[in-house]
Amino acid sequence: MDLVLLPIVLLAAFLNGYGIWNDQYANSYYTTAVGSMLSNFHNFFYASLDSAGSVTVDKPPVVFWIQTAFAYVFGLHGWSVILPQVLAGIGSVLLIYFMVKPTYGLAAARISALTMATVPVVAAVSRTNNIDSMLVFTLLLGSWFLFKGSKQGSAWRILVAFGLIGLAFNMKMLQAYMILPAFYLFYLLAFQAKWRRKIILLIGSTAVLAVVSLSWAVTVDSIPEDQRPYIGSSETNSVMELAFGYNGLSRLTGQQNTAGNAGMPNPADPGNNQSDRSSSTSAPESTSDSTGNSSAPPGNSPDNGGMGGMNGMTIPGGEMPNGRDFGGGMGGMFGTGEKGPLRLFQTELSGQASWLLPIVLLGCIAIFAGLRRRNITDKHKEALFWLAWLLPVAAFFSVAGFFHQYYLIMLAPPIAALTGAGFVAMWTAYRERTGWQAWLLPASVLLTTIFGWYIMQVYDDTIGAGWSISELIAGILITLILVVMLNRSHPWKQGLIIASFMVMLIGPTYWAFTPITYGGNSMIPAAGPTGMFGGMGMGMAMGDRQDNGNGTMTPPNASDDTDQQIPSPNSGSDADSAGTEAPPTTGGISSGGMGNGGGMPMTGGRGGAGGMNEEVDATTLNYLREHNTGETYLFATTSYNQAAPYIIDENEAVITLGGFSGSDPVYTTEELEQLVKSGQVKYFMISGMGGMGDRGANSDINDWIKEHGTEVPTSEWKTSTGTDNTDTGFGAGFGFGGQTTLYEVKL
Repeated sequence: MDLVLLPIVLLAAFLNGYGIWNDQYANSYYTTAVGSMLSNFHNFFYASLDSAGSVTVDKPPVVFWIQTAFAYVFGLHGWSVILPQVLAGIGSVLLIYFMVKPTYGLAAARISALTMATVPVVAAVSRTNNIDSMLVFTLLLGSWFLFKGSKQGSAWRILVAFGLIGLAFNMKMLQAYMILPAFYLFYLLAFQAKWRRKIILLIGSTAVLAVVSLSWAVTVDSIPEDQRPYIGSSETNSVMELAFGYNGLSRLTGQQNTAGNAGMPNPADPGNNQSDRSSSTSAPESTSDSTGNSSAPPGNSPDNGGMGGMNGMTIPGGEMPNGRDFGGGMGGMFGTGEKGPLRLFQTELSGQASWLLPIVLLGCIAIFAGLRRRNITDKHKEALFWLAWLLPVAAFFSVAGFFHQYYLIMLAPPIAALTGAGFVAMWTAYRERTGWQAWLLPASVLLTTIFGWYIMQVYDDTIGAGWSISELIAGILITLILVVMLNRSHPWKQGLIIASFMVMLIGPTYWAFTPITYGGNSMIPAAGPTGMFGGMGMGMAMGDRQDNGNGTMTPPNASDDTDQQIPSPNSGSDADSAGTEAPPTTGGISSGGMGNGGGMPMTGGRGGAGGMNEEVDATTLNYLREHNTGETYLFATTSYNQAAPYIIDENEAVITLGGFSGSDPVYTTEELEQLVKSGQVKYFMISGMGGMGDRGANSDINDWIKEHGTEVPTSEWKTSTGTDNTDTGFGAGFGFGGQTTLYEVKL
């Protein structure tokens, strides 16, 4: 057993798992689905979002099946649905180690494993219940079988490898196929067999890939629509269309359908952010809200920085306080920078996975420097595999129109493997003084530390300038020493080389700890010292916002008005507000996190967008239970966020009428009428504000409820907060809080 591997695994376990017990709901969209899947096999098979099995989540079910199994054993908690991803993150570190070691040696395997453990986005994603950590583990497991099968000429291992890619398709659809170029290339180069057998096996493996990939989708699409849930976020109620549309081509073009993206900015048509769905029953509501206002304030218009329906979060001129452009369509919206060949090096994305790309570049030069036509070794073949994984993925994210920062976890395995292999190749060339190749190691140290300084210096006001300057100075000093020692021998020369690599890890390691030290965002996770807003396009240094004394943060030199404030969410709850206080006016955040009280902040919070979830209102729960006269469902709601705590915490049966966005045409008015007449539901909760889980909600459904229902006075069913119950701050734009009305419908 390699004793050096143990602390690396423990580091990965800490980064992935510390504090997950504080995350009550994790990504509440997925946790709500797990709660519904626990109730019966119908909901389990389809990955139904709600208790009625009326609409699915917008992803395939395999990861949710695993999470449901964990929840069945340990109970439904935030930590129990996160735990599979924690284990997957640790498993990925081990797989990288065991894949690199046979070919590149022990030192390269250790470096690769340590790199994988400290890639910031890996730590950020693996401590949530988002799919990507499990996806990467499955892809790596398939790659391990591919390596083994190719070296040993084992047909069954090759079939298993391609079958695992098919399984990964049933986790996140076409994202799993991003590594297929690497699979096919490596198989053709490395599989030990005659060409006839090789081609036949390749055809069979591709068939296995297709059958496993499409097994669930074809099965579901072949079932009559009235006997299964609506396919969430699809346009045509089809899994295949969801796979190749919303979760496929739309990610590249940025053209998002109204079901999955209602009310959000449309980069292709910023003037029409709620597309027409007149052909269905889910035409979005007009811009009139429950107060009778006919239009949103000018600050919330789609042209103002691309914010669209994010009420109460107006950014003057579409620019963040530190000068970052918030616009640029969907890419700018989620902090993914501007399209182009250097996108991964831009401030918005570079902190997630790009830190060690200079090592990868120069390391590959060292690996392939000795390549000869008739002397292609296993080192070259495996390096080509990792490059064939890295380059297409990097190219996609350089031009894609819509993705989140945490998708960059797909870059982590090839970066980790090539870092270990490449660094050892440069180390060998340096030690053996192999001509010009000996200079690659000092050059990589210098370039990587300069790049690390570039990434960190943007956040100097938040984390202090010491981190970026220290890495830069240390990198320059070690580079100079490496140059001086190049033609000399000394006992501590090897220790110097190890120290050079550790210096290059200062930045990514610090960033990997930020989801713990600054608080994370379970819905849109991202690393970096930006706290809960890190993955939502709000990647400014939090020190750029100043405390105005009433629990909100205001940009420097900006007036203290509601359009520019980011109120502290759920300020009435001590648990929710922990770790989300405004930063001190000195322009930085204490080492303890986002608050100014020091110590390790509570991470995760209540899940959702940075801990801004709805929670169970005891008055509401008691009222609905007391007035239930045998109905199957406690209530129905247009927002999954309102349903989430009652399904998760109270195990109540709740109907969501519109899926993730609130605009999926799940029910017609005739079907809703039948639900009421059959005694299945009589209470309907409607949010007066658009937002996540209630964006562009079905106006026909809302109108029918209002026409046939009786409004229940708020004082009878909702806990009084001493306000008008209308959240006009940041939370309102995402459907958290806002003005909610309860209707009782009797027919």
